[in-house]
Amino acid sequence: MDMNSGVIEDFKIRLRGQLLQPNDSGYDEARQIWNAMIDKRPALIVRCAGVADVMEAVAFARNHDLRLAVKGGGHNIAGNALCEDGLVIDLSPMRSVHIDREARRAHVEGGALLRDFDHEAQAFGMATPLGINSTTGVGGLTLGGGFGWLSKKYGLTVDNLLSADVVTADGRFLRTSATAYPDLFWALRGGGGNFGVVTGFEFRLHEVGPQVTAGLVVFPFDQAKQVLTRYRDLVTALDDDVNIWGVLRKAPPLPFLPADVHGKEVVVMAFFSPLDPEAVQSELDAVRGFGQACGEHAGAMPYAAWQQAFDPLLTHGARNYWKSHNFTDLSDEAIDTVIRYAGELPSPQCEIFLGLLGGQSSRVAPDATAYPNRDALCAMNVHARWEDPSQDQQCIDWARAFFSATAPYASGSVYINFLTQDEGNRIADAYGGNYARLKDVKAKYDPRNLFRQNQNIRPAAPPVS
Repeated sequence: MDMNSGVIEDFKIRLRGQLLQPNDSGYDEARQIWNAMIDKRPALIVRCAGVADVMEAVAFARNHDLRLAVKGGGHNIAGNALCEDGLVIDLSPMRSVHIDREARRAHVEGGALLRDFDHEAQAFGMATPLGINSTTGVGGLTLGGGFGWLSKKYGLTVDNLLSADVVTADGRFLRTSATAYPDLFWALRGGGGNFGVVTGFEFRLHEVGPQVTAGLVVFPFDQAKQVLTRYRDLVTALDDDVNIWGVLRKAPPLPFLPADVHGKEVVVMAFFSPLDPEAVQSELDAVRGFGQACGEHAGAMPYAAWQQAFDPLLTHGARNYWKSHNFTDLSDEAIDTVIRYAGELPSPQCEIFLGLLGGQSSRVAPDATAYPNRDALCAMNVHARWEDPSQDQQCIDWARAFFSATAPYASGSVYINFLTQDEGNRIADAYGGNYARLKDVKAKYDPRNLFRQNQNIRPAAPPVS
């Protein structure tokens, strides 16, 4: 970026938050994000203290033709929270969560993390469907659609979004909802960060917790075919109150597993229900009956604790590469392929997970929100994760090979939040029949494509006169 110091100083005095440049203390910390494979050096990082700072930063980037990125939790696999030699709008100082108990509403700033949301909402025994890792940003998760343990019962995150505050490319601050700028509100519910900077979200809350039923039942890898087949047969008939995800990986040193299992390939069934253990005993027993478990830790626990249960496996600073498919069913061939590649994990941290959807998330029309994939039974994420850069090619090749091998059994669609930086060719697949409409909304609110550091939806071309 070529800009004189006077222009930058003038920008700085118009901000309440901090403006960081490459030689400033705190700059390197501010440019760190979850995926250590991403190493970008922005020219400017604006650590926004409020909406006014966001508006100033958007105007500055637009007026000086700077590449612009928006950082919430910094958890996006593609590294879209940063840009090279441009301006980053860092929302991480904006983490307020306000719970309106009587109205059952949560008002959440754009930089809040899942753990911020859960901490406040669980004080009142309330929640809304969010992800499975407490360090994920609420904003990025929501804008891509959002799903988690509560999605079978209460739908996707965007199905529970009631309004959103947005700073658009032309500098306007808009409060959007089903009745105010409804086209923009529709696009925000799954269309990613393409349409502006969302500084605030309003969510519907549901009575959940503080105690739920959750935990893990772990099976030896040599039982994988039987376990996954029985899993497939059970989940299609599950009540909305029960969610079960499957994970294939090497066993971490969990205290309830025998020492001789640690580091060995296993099949993990992650069980969740917002109900008491007595109400879902038969479903939990059915999971136990998938095979001869080598360990189990399941029962009543705090919802907020379950939301953080996978955090130790997803810490910041490792190298990560994902490939993902949606499945409308799990065929025998798909299961066989999953097992084959799970037996060839290139590092101890790699895993394959099957995130169960269905239930309420499937009862919404595909065109009701920008997120269209309502027919997906599960989202499969091939999560390659490792520490040593010398393993980059080995781990990436494994993920890509598995992705190609499972493609014939998948639906062809994909969850936008799981796309890596090299998968721009799959954006249309992620949106299906909603893609053309999204391009029209983009042309209306961001015709110059200022917000393009994302899984980019290019604005539709103007009609020929």
